[in-house]
Amino acid sequence: MTLPQIRVGTSGWDYWHWKGLFYPHDLPRSEWLRHYQAKFNTVELNASFYRSVRTSTFARWREASPEGFLWAVKAHRAITHLTRLREKDPLEKFLESVEGLGAGLGVILFQLPPSLKFESKPAQRFLGWLPEGKRYAVEPRHKSWLEEEPLELLAKHGVALCIADSGGRFPSGEHVTADFVYLRFHGGERLYASRYAEEQMRVWAEKLAAWEQPAFVYFNNDFHGYAVENAVELKQAVAELGSKAAARPRVKAKRAGK
Repeated sequence: MTLPQIRVGTSGWDYWHWKGLFYPHDLPRSEWLRHYQAKFNTVELNASFYRSVRTSTFARWREASPEGFLWAVKAHRAITHLTRLREKDPLEKFLESVEGLGAGLGVILFQLPPSLKFESKPAQRFLGWLPEGKRYAVEPRHKSWLEEEPLELLAKHGVALCIADSGGRFPSGEHVTADFVYLRFHGGERLYASRYAEEQMRVWAEKLAAWEQPAFVYFNNDFHGYAVENAVELKQAVAELGSKAAARPRVKAKRAGK
């Protein structure tokens, strides 16, 4: 059995505190992205959540990227936090801007606020607004999104439930609702500031192999460069599985509606 493609990267790359840890001291900031892309084949962009990114900027990043490099882009907070999935205009503006990435667009991530409970009608309407032909993932921060109805709704629209490891701080379930997996690591002991053990990476590699779906995996524990270290370790763990994946213990994926 051949493993599905599992892309591993970090949540962002433009961190000054990575200088001397991941980026050489003498490497100019303008070369950081190129250095990052020599190590990883994907990145998750978080800046797009806080500010609008121009189509031309997305296009420039795409043109500077090696062939096959994919970007996951977090949707602007106007969609998720300000209008709370209820207005189409900010969604359309955001979708227009990410067109600049072209084939370099991997996944669009909608990170929801903790106060946003699942409501059937608004959720159905919002998911119906999403154009076909793109990958989408939803990371809820309210436990109501992990119940049967929302999971079935996500599966109906082919939208991935983001599997988030946060040491139990955010609600999360290992449910596969799309034809790909979206996985985020926020730090186990301390949010954004704790390192995962190598053994934990091996366990997650086993899970990713058992789900038998292409995967996008991002480390958000950027403090002290832990994200880079853990991303490298997970890549190595996945590579070590290789053709042995079929013979390893399997973790049964919990599919919504099954």
